[in-house]
Amino acid sequence: MNSAVPLISETTSRHLNDILTTISRRRPSPATLHPPAPPSNNNLSPNLSSPPINLRHPLLRAINFYRFHQSSSALTQILAKLFVSGLLFHPFAAGRALLALSSLPSSLPLAVTLFFVLPHPDAFAVNILLRSLLAAGLPAAAFNFYRRLFLPAAVVPNHFTFPLLMKIFSVLNLPLEGKTTHARITKLGFDTDLFVRNSLIHMYASLGDIFAAEKIFTFLNNHDCDTVTYNSMIDGYIKNGRIADARKVFDEMPAQDVVSWNTMIAGYVNKGDMDGAKELFWMMPERDIVSWNSMIDGYARIGEASIARELFHSMPVRNLVSWNVLLALYARMKCYRECLYLFDEMIYCRNAKPDKATFVSVLTACTNLGQLDRGKWIHSLIREGSLEPDVLLLTALLTMYAKCGAIESAKEVFDQMPERSTVSWNSMIMSYGLHGQTDKALELFLEMEKSCSKPNESTFVCVLSACSQSGSVLEGWWCFDHMIRAYNIKPKVEHVGCMVGLLGRSGLLKDTAEFVKDLTEKPMKAIWGALMSSCWRHSNWEIGKFVGKKLIEMMPEEIGPYILLSNIWAAEGNWEEVDKVREMIEERGLQKRAGVSLVELDNVNVDILSEDNLLGFSPKKRIVYSLLREMGSHLKISWTEFNASKESL
Repeated sequence: MNSAVPLISETTSRHLNDILTTISRRRPSPATLHPPAPPSNNNLSPNLSSPPINLRHPLLRAINFYRFHQSSSALTQILAKLFVSGLLFHPFAAGRALLALSSLPSSLPLAVTLFFVLPHPDAFAVNILLRSLLAAGLPAAAFNFYRRLFLPAAVVPNHFTFPLLMKIFSVLNLPLEGKTTHARITKLGFDTDLFVRNSLIHMYASLGDIFAAEKIFTFLNNHDCDTVTYNSMIDGYIKNGRIADARKVFDEMPAQDVVSWNTMIAGYVNKGDMDGAKELFWMMPERDIVSWNSMIDGYARIGEASIARELFHSMPVRNLVSWNVLLALYARMKCYRECLYLFDEMIYCRNAKPDKATFVSVLTACTNLGQLDRGKWIHSLIREGSLEPDVLLLTALLTMYAKCGAIESAKEVFDQMPERSTVSWNSMIMSYGLHGQTDKALELFLEMEKSCSKPNESTFVCVLSACSQSGSVLEGWWCFDHMIRAYNIKPKVEHVGCMVGLLGRSGLLKDTAEFVKDLTEKPMKAIWGALMSSCWRHSNWEIGKFVGKKLIEMMPEEIGPYILLSNIWAAEGNWEEVDKVREMIEERGLQKRAGVSLVELDNVNVDILSEDNLLGFSPKKRIVYSLLREMGSHLKISWTEFNASKESL
């Protein structure tokens, strides 16, 4: 094949777009290229009015070959050869070239340019480009192409064109254009075409005009409806929140296909009615992978991890969606170990290749388990898979490195991001704060303000937290005031908590107490807790006792405030008050939660529990506690004697 079609140089290929643009303004003379006569209904196939052409011409055969082999550069060079040979202006050859270029997203701009070079483009050529632009996710470009051709009536559309236009109007939310085109459909007599009417029902339902869709559907009798008509109406009702009407149409169908069942199941899932979805799922004559995925997704949405897991393992066949739904569920429900185990199983099975959504879920698990090595391995998989990371995936990588202590790697990912979301900026600011680099956190915040990203509430939590970690009081006050004045953000409990922690760590307890009292809203328990911790740290017993009693009133079932208040009384040597607090703890049956340490041993995370779970129920526990009580009584006596001797002096 290569010997029959010598390819042109890369330089010629690079200038081909300019050549075609020139052709559109000044075509070669008819004597040179013998342009065809005006086309028939299908201009892109040989017709009697076109000059004869050798259908086995090497260039025409090469077009088909490279089209199926997805070679954009080769097609571009063949197109140049067609131009040089004069074949480019024959309708059949031009049609072959247009079809080949349209099949490759990277060649779509060239395909559009070629279209405007055609002597007599028709609806068939238009349909090729509209369909290709929609498939490439370029509805706006398809709409501009439509306006260029149909509004000045340069090309007359056919019954295959209008469904494509309806889809464009649905995606771009263009109700006026949809109604105008509907009128044109009626004028041209295409309103009797079932294919066109189905697309009209779908368009009106997608645009929220369910009454117009109903009118078209009701106008049709059972003989004029096919399965697509019913499915379009069912989907329209579901999109507009009318699940009962959708079920009525579903039940009235002469025969449901798998799309009908899946549409209804998805409707119940989106509504959160898993009982209705479950009923249809088990009634379904033949379930496909879409049915299974819808059910798993439905149970995942309502947090039923066990049922979703059971369905997942019951599936006869799984695809990437199946894996991603369960991985995302585990990450959302903080079942991080299960998430990693499932990912390992996915890699082992090799029946689905991980995508961006997969890696985001797995990186979330690595972040929360502190598994830096596994996170690096995931990063290498992304590189090896030639996956182009988007802002969400890059932010997940950045957060993983930041929270696992690899701040240099986090900064490297941040610097390589082509675009940064607010979450990306927040993650990097947070990472500097976690590592005590407040100056860099503030510098990055100022850089963020200069960029297009607007700081939000979470941004100021990250900045204030960074100031709190390092005790930067002036910077913290500036950020807090800047948040309110410049961005009109009302302080929330997180912002106030950071400020209380900042002032408390700096020993400004009176200022902290005044700050809390001046709040327009009633202070939350987290704020009082931060203030009490600061009182304990700086031995300010007076404010600490006041705050401790306040916390016990607000959260009588939490043991933390009792322990802090007991410690404050003990620090003062007031054992009578200590005993009173401990009696309150015993009367209310409060118990301190066992501390948990997460330790990684041989790439496996292990929980190590403190206190009772560490000692178990062995006699050693009773011996240890007995010794501690005895030591405590001696300490009380020693402390009392010390205070008495101190007062006598």
